[in-house]
Amino acid sequence: MSKITRYDHGIFAIDADYVRPKLAAIHLIVENGRAALVDTGCNDSVPIVLLALDELDIPRQNVDYVILTHIHLDHAGGAGLMMQQFPNARLVVHPRGARHMADPSRLIEGTVGVYGAEATSRLYGEVLPIDVNRIVEATHELCIDLAGRQLLCLDTPGHAKHHIGIVDRKTGHIFTGDIFGVSYRELDTDGRQFVFPTTTPVQFDPEAMHVSIDLLMSYRPQAMYLTHYSRLLDVPRQATELRRLVDAHANIALGEKNSGSERNEKIRQGLALLLLEETASFGCRLPQEEILAIHDNDLTLNAQGLGVWLDSIK
Repeated sequence: MSKITRYDHGIFAIDADYVRPKLAAIHLIVENGRAALVDTGCNDSVPIVLLALDELDIPRQNVDYVILTHIHLDHAGGAGLMMQQFPNARLVVHPRGARHMADPSRLIEGTVGVYGAEATSRLYGEVLPIDVNRIVEATHELCIDLAGRQLLCLDTPGHAKHHIGIVDRKTGHIFTGDIFGVSYRELDTDGRQFVFPTTTPVQFDPEAMHVSIDLLMSYRPQAMYLTHYSRLLDVPRQATELRRLVDAHANIALGEKNSGSERNEKIRQGLALLLLEETASFGCRLPQEEILAIHDNDLTLNAQGLGVWLDSIK
């Protein structure tokens, strides 16, 4: 079965098959036979990408760019192995992330701190370094050229300080990584899509997230391409919902600021209740247990990210 979702204007989503189907998308942009990939999944995703390129008759030497929205390993863990497959590609990454792609040792240490050593090894394997001479630092408003198609990189902190969004000048659509939340296709209801913030793992900043959302919306996009999971429509409404839910996350955390050793668990419980209230209001007909299972990892990591944010504002 094909792992490719085909959109208009040479845009494709490749299921990274990270943890479960339709959790993480690797986006492919094709213009005049040349290609750019946005995010990489992990090492296990690389063979899937190669098969997708074969299916689309795109030679490996025609991949010009591998663009990382940020360097969390579900987005960047496969970058080193992927760059070995594409001899002409350059890696495009936020300046704060560039050195960690050249030497991923501290990135791996940080991931172990979040997931633990066993899970990090199981999920990501060996994270390979990338030749610094192949790395392009995506400073704010850097524009890269894909066979005449302009891809504009924007500094979009809030989820992480090393996060960028990519505006496709051809369509006006934006590849958002995690700054525009997550929207899992299982929760689609009556043709509508449900969005929920992702604060993880350690650099959440609600004020910066609001600024980044506003920046992206200033380009008036008709579609956002989220890593988790792919094309999101009805963008103005989604932005309004996302802003409200970012504030709701922060307020839940602030309400548990003095909860001591139980703080993160109480924050998680509050987020779970918020999720169930919001999906019920949205009209989602899935059982509550299934909704919680779909967002299980997100709820845990969001609570952790909110805890770190609370400590940063003391």
